[in-house]
Amino acid sequence: MTFRTEHDSLGSMEVPEEAYWGIHTARALENFAISKRQINVYPDFIVAYAQVKQAAARANHELGDLDDERFALIDKACQEIIDGHLHDQFVVGVIQGGAGTSTNMNVNEVIANRALELAGRPKGDYDYLSPLDHVNRSQSTNDTYPSAVKLAVVYGFKKLIAEVQLLQYSFRQKGREFRDVLKVGRTQLQDAVPMTLGQEFRGFASTLGEDIARLRDVLPLMLEMNLGATAIGTGITAREGYADAVVRHLREITDEPHVRTATDLIEATSDTGVFMSASSVLKRNAMKLSKICNDLRLLSSGPQAGLGEIHLPAKQAGSSIMPGKVNPVIPEAVSQVAFVIAGSDVTVTMASEAGQLQLNAFEPVMAHVLLQNVTWLRRAVRTLRINCVDGITADRDRLAQMVGSSVGVVTALTPAIGYLRAAELAKAALRGEGTVRDLVVDKGLLTGDEVDALLNPEQLSNQGPDTESLPAMTPEVIASIERELDRADSKNLS
Repeated sequence: MTFRTEHDSLGSMEVPEEAYWGIHTARALENFAISKRQINVYPDFIVAYAQVKQAAARANHELGDLDDERFALIDKACQEIIDGHLHDQFVVGVIQGGAGTSTNMNVNEVIANRALELAGRPKGDYDYLSPLDHVNRSQSTNDTYPSAVKLAVVYGFKKLIAEVQLLQYSFRQKGREFRDVLKVGRTQLQDAVPMTLGQEFRGFASTLGEDIARLRDVLPLMLEMNLGATAIGTGITAREGYADAVVRHLREITDEPHVRTATDLIEATSDTGVFMSASSVLKRNAMKLSKICNDLRLLSSGPQAGLGEIHLPAKQAGSSIMPGKVNPVIPEAVSQVAFVIAGSDVTVTMASEAGQLQLNAFEPVMAHVLLQNVTWLRRAVRTLRINCVDGITADRDRLAQMVGSSVGVVTALTPAIGYLRAAELAKAALRGEGTVRDLVVDKGLLTGDEVDALLNPEQLSNQGPDTESLPAMTPEVIASIERELDRADSKNLS
């Protein structure tokens, strides 16, 4: 391996000749060998940072602070990174001190050295094109880093929303499939009143719809930027008009119409409340998904000594000692992701509170857990849909037998016979003196036809006609959406 010598204010270091990063990145690699996870594990973050740098270059060029030649080189290098190239050169660890300075310098150096290469000059020829004087012109870590994090979180949220929409559709389909399957509803794990399995699954779909709305609510908040604030919000080193120009260019580059400049750049540079908002809505979505997974595990428990109302797809052998055992491994995995997200929400809360004065030094850990959590949750949602929900079947015979022997149906008779008589009949049925229907008729409280009218499935479940229209989600459409998500999630380490 051959090396080049680079210099900074602390001295000099040898840097691998083929590396696009430089001395500042090299120091970070020595200082922060902690997580062993490079920032390129989050490709959305790398793309977002390159977009921020590209917007800065265009603003500086527009204002006359970057000449045509250097601007063209920096702009092209940024575009290559946006297109997925050179991601393997973003090597600093996700956990780092300095409020993200190591990441910003890694980005500056890769862009500068690729621009030098495009100009036919050797890497490290910073007298001609500098990571600091040219790529980082009018900028600071303190405005570029949080702006890139926010963009990356927005990209992650949009992909998560798409996956949750597909899962919601799967639950709605199951709701329609199970529309005519009567079952016993439960409160406090005790038998309550009849409902349909379709109503239960449509309820899952509805709760996911609420989460989709809450995830969308966060997106405009994340697109308020402090670009142009530079170090602490005063805009030192940035020309007048730069803040407006850089945000305008970023809006065009990202095609995000809600990208805008914060009203108070000093406040925006020190405040990380929006990261708490993003973390909170991720936790909400994760906890509700975990609750759904708990319900699926309960409903499928058994198969002989549990509820056994539904069957989850058998995905793998469940035991190394108990032959034939199959476990609900997919819902279990999703719940574990939810537990991580709940713990990470505490991390974001503590890191946000720990900021002092004009800057929060702990944005790297917030960025790490937010980008990890949105990625893990999105993948968990997909595996829940594909490997579990789409293959769920109902044990119709067992459910019919359970409803037929349930005393919960007596609730439907209380308007006609009164609460106290209904309670007496329930106790008698539980003692094995007969079914609720037979006891009501035998005691002359209602005729058989009257009881049957009150206990018909539509009356018991209060389920109206099926007027819900489902979106046109053919297998081909779903596959196309999945391909787009995979393409957006992929990275090209060229």
